[in-house]
Amino acid sequence: MASATSSTVDTTAGGGGVHLPDTARDLVKILVTGPFGVGKTTLIGSVSEIRPLHTEEQLTEASAQVDDLAGVRDKSTTTVAIDFGRISLPGGVVLYLFGTPGQERFRSLWDDIAHGALGALVLVDARRIDASFDVLGLVEESGLPYAVAFNTFPDAPRHHTPEQLRAALDLEPTTPMVTCDAREADSSIDSLLTLVQHLIDHRPAEHR
Repeated sequence: MASATSSTVDTTAGGGGVHLPDTARDLVKILVTGPFGVGKTTLIGSVSEIRPLHTEEQLTEASAQVDDLAGVRDKSTTTVAIDFGRISLPGGVVLYLFGTPGQERFRSLWDDIAHGALGALVLVDARRIDASFDVLGLVEESGLPYAVAFNTFPDAPRHHTPEQLRAALDLEPTTPMVTCDAREADSSIDSLLTLVQHLIDHRPAEHR
């Protein structure tokens, strides 16, 4: 696999052709995961070169009884199965992006969605870090290599240092941690490239 800066990635979010480019060589399944309302659907939509697939439904009064809306009161929809998008990177690498539901009640889907993935990008909301613990536990139990991206919400606290954030999530020193704006394609691509580089660095030399 190969990596490059976001400025070299040729993609038009939400548009582009349906067919794989002729240069496609390595097809890689990546999970985009995180708690409810953290921006997974937004990130995939911002970078996908095809029209992204979304399985979103309106939140109802019934779901409000089981879904924790603390910190995301303005959210009106939720993913109930998967989000899906695709992005082609230089060097013939194509990422298939699978967004997972963020609620505990959809946990039974996790193994099916994660099957065959090479790694995961875990989105975190600095306003409610504790909401990410369950998802991080699932990723670690699966054995998937992962990177953490703090999605920058306008009212997120700015006073935490990277060391404090890493300690709050109990991350290993080798786990990449970045910030991103899931609404911005370049920022989202940079986060994905951080994960891709992490996957490259941790593959056996003969498979790089």
